[in-house]
Amino acid sequence: MKASLVLLALALAGLPSSAFADTVKDREGAVRKDKAALENDARWIYNDFQSGFAEAKKSGRPLLVVLRCVPCLACAGIDASVLTEPELAPLLDQFVCVRVINANALDLSLFQFDYELSFSTVFFNGDGTVYGRYGSWTHQENAQDKTIAGYKDAMEAVLTLHRGYPANQRDLAGKQGRPMPFKTPVEIPELAGRYNRTLDWDGKVVQSCVHCHQIGDALRTYYRDQKKVIPTEWVYQWPAPETIGLSLASDRRARVEAVAAGSVAAKAGLQPGDDLIALAGQPPVSVADVSWVLHRAPDEGFLPIRVRRGDTEKSLQLELPDGWRSKTSIAGRVGTWAMRAMSSGGLLLEDLPDGERARRNLGTNDMALLVKHAGEYGKHAAAKKAGFKKGDVLVTLDGRSARISESELIGQLLREHRPGESVKAVVLRGGERLDLSLPMQ
Repeated sequence: MKASLVLLALALAGLPSSAFADTVKDREGAVRKDKAALENDARWIYNDFQSGFAEAKKSGRPLLVVLRCVPCLACAGIDASVLTEPELAPLLDQFVCVRVINANALDLSLFQFDYELSFSTVFFNGDGTVYGRYGSWTHQENAQDKTIAGYKDAMEAVLTLHRGYPANQRDLAGKQGRPMPFKTPVEIPELAGRYNRTLDWDGKVVQSCVHCHQIGDALRTYYRDQKKVIPTEWVYQWPAPETIGLSLASDRRARVEAVAAGSVAAKAGLQPGDDLIALAGQPPVSVADVSWVLHRAPDEGFLPIRVRRGDTEKSLQLELPDGWRSKTSIAGRVGTWAMRAMSSGGLLLEDLPDGERARRNLGTNDMALLVKHAGEYGKHAAAKKAGFKKGDVLVTLDGRSARISESELIGQLLREHRPGESVKAVVLRGGERLDLSLPMQ
């Protein structure tokens, strides 16, 4: 649900679209073809989650809602597999299946997932209780990846939870959505008036679509326009398990594949081969469920974990240190482009590796952020207008000179500065040190 807006954002930033997501050549045709193929399908309810809930209540089956950006090529492989793979058919038949292709009328109290994925699934009981979420960055980054082992495992886990419902309702409490400032995306000020609740099938349907990533963009703008601090979880949204040193297998619901030495996960005692059976009391059905727990975790504190290790179960505890969330890498996220305009005037920054630092006589513990790109249009051109150039190396900002990633820097600037302020900076350009001012927007 992001294709056309991604291309627009990249054009405004002055960056080629190939830097992020590719789309089909005929986006309008792809959407209309999808509707023609599936709106009368025997299995799928098309673009109508309300009817899905009604059928789930009536039939007693769990509800599976696929959210898919049709024009976006990312995740095209798994999307095709879910629609056509015979191996999934017996499982899909145990669900009420809904396919949603736009976010305009989503109930944001129910649909809380990683809005920057072009294929996601939320699993519900007919009464609106969330059983779990599925979303894969592995598939997002490889349009040809058609593997469904992890998806199948998630579906089987949800069916088990459904059979245990409502006795297990207490275990599912943490999976439920949190209060949102708006009921639907089209009520958020940045989107209100520009979009309707329904798609314009009689006109340009793609242009009438609210893309999922716009939800996060619009919410951040809402806070920023009010000169409020953007909530941390909307800067570092949906942290990957790697943020705490945990790599999970893509073909299982929540199996530990690797643990980074010295990480939060390592200190908790997690080991490769462990199966996470409860995290913060919640039974995960996929890697996305683990990210959900981290998304809603405290900025500092403890998370209980229960794992299956071989034939035994063990209780462990993750200790999240202050600032852990800022270690989340957001550099490759579409939503980060708008935050770059807000925090760095449209600069794309990259921490110089140690070898390059040595070549330039820069310390390994010092700030050294290379300006890989300076935006040229609109708000993304603010830094360029202030004198910053591609190839500059940022070595001091706001009085700080310690090593920092772009992701950490964005969070710091958004939390500490408001639109209209300027932050003093020092850059290296060739052999010269230059004093500049970075505008906040």
